[in-house]
Amino acid sequence: MTDVQPRTDAEIQQDRPGTASTRRVVLKGAGAVGATAVLAACGTDSSGTNPNGTDFAEDPIPAGSTEAGGGDANGGGDANGGGGTGNVLVATSKVAVGGGVILDEVVVTQPTEGSYKAFSNVCTHQGCKVSEIKDGSIICRCHNSLFSIKDGAPTEGPAGQPLAAVPIDVDGDNVVTAA
Repeated sequence: MTDVQPRTDAEIQQDRPGTASTRRVVLKGAGAVGATAVLAACGTDSSGTNPNGTDFAEDPIPAGSTEAGGGDANGGGDANGGGGTGNVLVATSKVAVGGGVILDEVVVTQPTEGSYKAFSNVCTHQGCKVSEIKDGSIICRCHNSLFSIKDGAPTEGPAGQPLAAVPIDVDGDNVVTAA
């Protein structure tokens, strides 16, 4: 009769070439692959894209500079139709009194009848685009920052800086970029 003695895992592994992996090594490797995938998904690239998938300007023009069209650096519009020759942003009829309109690059508001303001639509907290205008506030839903429709100042939430003012004019029935 043959005496059969159980062999240890180490002895079995030594008998098989290329099988030095233990269960622990395999699990550690799987964990490392999973962690790498998670980090890659959360990482950022250098393409200039902000967290909500929109691009920032590579070389932004400072607000109020002559390159941006000069004009009123406070973002005030001329409610008397005062000769603006810039690009049309929105018809005045589309901007509700006490509300506003979110456009591709700016937010245009009408805090009081005939007074129009414009601000960057990029939240100063972490660069998300604002998403709503309600109850006299411009709202960024990324972290619930609120900004005043009158001057872009933060009124609630983590944002500490106002939205950048954009110079505008009113030309007839349109809000236009300041010339």
